[in-house]
Amino acid sequence: MRKQHFIVITVLLSLLVISCGKQGPQRPSRWLGKEPELDSTEMALLELNRQMALAADEQLLQLAQSQEEPYALYDGGIWVHQIDGGDTDSPAIQFGELCTIRIRTYNLDGRMLTDTEQTYPIGKFEMPMGVERNIREWHHGARLRMYAPWYSAYGMKGTDHIAPYENVILEIDIR
Repeated sequence: MRKQHFIVITVLLSLLVISCGKQGPQRPSRWLGKEPELDSTEMALLELNRQMALAADEQLLQLAQSQEEPYALYDGGIWVHQIDGGDTDSPAIQFGELCTIRIRTYNLDGRMLTDTEQTYPIGKFEMPMGVERNIREWHHGARLRMYAPWYSAYGMKGTDHIAPYENVILEIDIR
């Protein structure tokens, strides 16, 4: 009899422990049994950004094609003219390498906005995205001129000296 009570109590405690297992939280949109609605403001902003990116691409394509020097389209929608290839006998810049780079930024009218020189860790995305995405294509000593759309340069927020959504010219010296 005592053994039967022990077995019954053990089974009940086991069922209690099993039924009290953790359950993940419900997604807020599912609490009321409704699908989440699309945020119309967010959708409008996405569409505006898409249209502005297309306009930037078209503007920079026309600018690159109007130049006497040859420009090549690189990742991120940037147009690049290689002024000097640098030390092509050495390997291209590597991920994780520290690299001193001078970046002069101009608006499309040619007015200088910034002139900075600093050491960047390659792969940490501390430079404009268009530069960071393509820098491993180049060598130390390279000099480049780029036409960069806002989405590959300084983005929707800009900086203290560069307006949001501004297409820019970047002159890059890789040391």
